Amino acid sequence: MTTRLIYFAWVRERIGTSQEDVELPAGIETVADLLRWLQSRGEGYQHALQYPDVIRVAINQEHVDHREKISGAREIALFPPMTGG
Repeated sequence: MTTRLIYFAWVRERIGTSQEDVELPAGIETVADLLRWLQSRGEGYQHALQYPDVIRVAINQEHVDHREKISGAREIALFPPMTGG
């Protein structure tokens, strides 16, 4: 199943694309698994996700914890922590 990954703010800038459609490999079950797999995809991903604990994630437009299962996700969005100002 194809999953759309959407990247925001400096995550997008470091990866070099705003979105992509991917076939997730077997064994990618949680958000944490996804972040580890993405880091293995190249230098831009490594740079963007070097501190995965700060990355916020939404599955199908709902904020989730990194322990959340991603099975059946149509869309997963990754973005940096939000700041006020």
